[in-house]
Amino acid sequence: MNRRRLGRSRVEVTALALGTSGIGNLYTEVGEEEAHEAVAAAWQRGIRSFDTAPHYGLGLAERRLGAALRDRPRDQYTVSTKVGRRLEPSTAGGDDLAHGFAVPATHHRVWDFSADGVRRTLEASLERLGLDRVDAVYLHDPDDHAEQAFREGYPALERLRAEGVVGAIGAGMNQTALLTRFVRDTDVDVVLCAGRHTLLDRSALTDLLPAALERGTSVVIGGAFNSGLLADPRPGATYDYGRAPAELLERALRLKEAAERHGTTLRAAALAHCSAHPAVASVLVGARSAAEVHDCADQFAAPVPTALWRELRAAGLLPSEEEPP
Repeated sequence: MNRRRLGRSRVEVTALALGTSGIGNLYTEVGEEEAHEAVAAAWQRGIRSFDTAPHYGLGLAERRLGAALRDRPRDQYTVSTKVGRRLEPSTAGGDDLAHGFAVPATHHRVWDFSADGVRRTLEASLERLGLDRVDAVYLHDPDDHAEQAFREGYPALERLRAEGVVGAIGAGMNQTALLTRFVRDTDVDVVLCAGRHTLLDRSALTDLLPAALERGTSVVIGGAFNSGLLADPRPGATYDYGRAPAELLERALRLKEAAERHGTTLRAAALAHCSAHPAVASVLVGARSAAEVHDCADQFAAPVPTALWRELRAAGLLPSEEEPP
């Protein structure tokens, strides 16, 4: 699978990467064997880039990813994790479903973008992963903590990069304005943008992607399916982790019908759209089973006819000025 470098760093990522929130028990439980098989399937399909975070299952995703990669050659894959949510032990009991994960609430999250918090969080992640280094680190969702993230968290990442502890640094969010500020005002190598460069939401094209291209900053795109609607548009489907509004469901169904008329699938078109922009280094897909991994890899590799993009523009489902995939 093709690889691209993250900004000016030496870190290279595969064009398709595996996100691990699913094997961190996002919404429902995933068994240990099923989680291991999902990572093994990704490896089988040539995926060598894996993204995780302490937030995912209160560390469960990191532990499972580390275990699944333990016997793989370390120089053949890249791992990214995130800082900003520090995990502290909790005796409150119960589960973590209020935060979306079907795991026991053994810890609670503490927002912490301080320099000390960044280092402590990364050290704990390395221990859970069983690694002595990660390849990239993102400031995770600093929306409501922007000033501390810029004043303390980002300089801490710069120091870690200078020390060689990490190879690439950046920020990951599901909005474009603050990510664009990181691109323009700092020396990040990469930003992870979730859900804002899709067939239903192209807002990253207005600010983030042009700025990244100008600055030579790489973009990793997550949320290609907008949390479900573009994977399987139907009544009750989710859009950005909530029930899809009727008008977006109708639009997604029109996109699906058009894709099928051209002999492809909506999933393939969604992934092709995400990966086409020259600033995009990798598309990050979440999967909770080997079957889902194989499907994503198949869809990513599937050719999408140029006639489909022409039809979508003619129908007003894509802007006429947008560059074709």
